[in-house]
Amino acid sequence: MLEGEDIIGQAQTGTGKTAAFGIPVIQKVNPDLRKLQSIILCPTRELAIQAAEELRKLAKYMHGIKILPIYGGQEIGKQISALRGVQIIVGTPGRVMDHMRRHTIKLEHVNMVVLDEADEMLNMGFREDMELILGQIPGEHQTALFSATMPQPILDITHKFQRDAQLIKVAAKELTIPLVSQKFYRIKNTDKDAACVRLLEYYQPKLCLIFCNTKTKVDEVAEMLKKQGFQAEGLHGDMSQHQRDVAMNRFRNGSTSILIATDVAARGIDVDDVEAVINYDVPQDIEYYVHRIGRTGRAGRTGRSFTFVNAREVYRIREIEKLCNTRIKEKKMPGAAKVMNAKAEKYLDQAWELHEHEDMELMKSILQKKMDEQGMDALELAATMLKYQVGDMGEEIAADEYTGRGRDGRGRDSRGFGRSFGRGEERRGGRGRGTGEEGRGRRSSYGDDRRRGGYGEGGGEKNRRRGKAGESSYERQGRSSRDGGKGRRFGDKEGRKK
Repeated sequence: MLEGEDIIGQAQTGTGKTAAFGIPVIQKVNPDLRKLQSIILCPTRELAIQAAEELRKLAKYMHGIKILPIYGGQEIGKQISALRGVQIIVGTPGRVMDHMRRHTIKLEHVNMVVLDEADEMLNMGFREDMELILGQIPGEHQTALFSATMPQPILDITHKFQRDAQLIKVAAKELTIPLVSQKFYRIKNTDKDAACVRLLEYYQPKLCLIFCNTKTKVDEVAEMLKKQGFQAEGLHGDMSQHQRDVAMNRFRNGSTSILIATDVAARGIDVDDVEAVINYDVPQDIEYYVHRIGRTGRAGRTGRSFTFVNAREVYRIREIEKLCNTRIKEKKMPGAAKVMNAKAEKYLDQAWELHEHEDMELMKSILQKKMDEQGMDALELAATMLKYQVGDMGEEIAADEYTGRGRDGRGRDSRGFGRSFGRGEERRGGRGRGTGEEGRGRRSSYGDDRRRGGYGEGGGEKNRRRGKAGESSYERQGRSSRDGGKGRRFGDKEGRKK
């Protein structure tokens, strides 16, 4: 990038993409020119904020460089005022387009454009915006595109807007996460809430992320955990920007120990101290498994990941193992006695830390008086107090045993994992096949203020009229897998066979 080459970077989350484009972007900015020189496009406001913050850290000792995130949900007037003198903007496509229409962003000095998480922008329906933005940059400029996957629509963009682009690819086999212990539990769907509480009480992580496939389930799990006495917050695209900012800040500063999120909303989470990830639902897309467990085990720390599956879903774990080159061990849910013991140990440890407190003599006298009055010994009184603190022993959670045999003869639904992939977070009656949170033609939850019949979200009649060119990346990849390739719809039996 420092040599001015156009770049295609293919790598998963956690491999250093932000630094890979951020350092050259900052290095090539002319601090004496108070005009826009670089545009970085991100799929969500959370990612835009995160990337802008990382760039500011990189530019900390370079004077005269101004970086600004721009995204929907923020007051446009304040953004316009803040744009004065900015050399680097990090924004979502919809809001960048909005400023371009208002002529509050001038493009004549732009010499570098970066598309970060390009496949996510495609899935969320931003293809048209991406192409319009790239097509309006005048003069000579450098274009860098970063993406975890390379579906045909991404390749189309690279062919159209890049010149002799250099491909840098990090192979999936290099993306194993050795510091993350991966386990799965075979349990009934009706026992997931109890299993979630059981793991949280047994392992007692300081910070934990719980992933659900739908926004509704995020709300339900958050409410359930709050009723159980946990400090928990939900995070999804139907929440206002203020609500999401509050939830994220509480999680970052530790005042909330558990964050329940959808895959897309979690893309902006960058917290190093996450000790555990719980997949309440098996992810709908294979890439999301890597994204999810990559939130723990960061910066040399160890981490844990737990995935809940019912008996019919065990084959999904095997598919993830195969395609992610990883091993996920099946474990039995910790027994009720083990959990009670863990809770008691934690309470006793916390209590012992206070044993040298100045008020202990007063407490001793109160206890001695109570023992004399009731005629009980110290151990009996301590055990009663401990029982009062840790509560009753919960019921055992049985493993889900499925004895039926599907048409494939392996005791599972023979339709394959691929049927679940490519759907939106909410399973709707429409024909949409994208993985973004937004349904066909809905207003973007990420604040980009335009209604779209988005590419990769189903695209409605608009995409169907495009014929083959409008075919979604998931349909195209599913077709490629049937032709013997490694398409993402790896549930396709013919593709696996070949």
